[in-house]
Amino acid sequence: MKLTQDGEVLAENKVLILYILNKLESPVTNDGLLRLVLSVMDMNYFYFQQFLLDLLDSKYIACFEQDDKVIYTITEKGKEALKLTNNILPGIIKLKVDTSFQKELSCAAEEESITAEFTPKSENNYTVTCKINENNTCIFEVSVFAGSREEAKKIVDNWKENAYRIYPEILNSLTK
Repeated sequence: MKLTQDGEVLAENKVLILYILNKLESPVTNDGLLRLVLSVMDMNYFYFQQFLLDLLDSKYIACFEQDDKVIYTITEKGKEALKLTNNILPGIIKLKVDTSFQKELSCAAEEESITAEFTPKSENNYTVTCKINENNTCIFEVSVFAGSREEAKKIVDNWKENAYRIYPEILNSLTK
């Protein structure tokens, strides 16, 4: 696909993004939206970013920062544009979105609900922040000290892999 392709193909890709955003019950990150788009249609990452910028410039979608992440949502103007252009999107793509959407959406939500990152304070001093988000609200957050980059990375990786086990243990210890 070239960005210089006919306007119909470009419009179809933008309508797909609007269609997906309209189906979502809550805002989504760039990575989450890209994953949803790619589950339905093969699209170049850079074209995807350009389509997002075009939709933002047209005020069809909005982005804002939440919990240190940029998230996207469809605007009222975008919903109106979708109503007018919905027929551009082929029925087979709509069907793909409607049927495979729930699986991809739950995977994206699960990946975005458990996060961890580390921030260097000095050469041997890192702060690791581990979070659990539910419905775009932080329900658990803990920050810990790490004495090296390797230790910080190990904590981040362990949290991402084992939060489902670690969180109840911490909660249980706190409520004893």
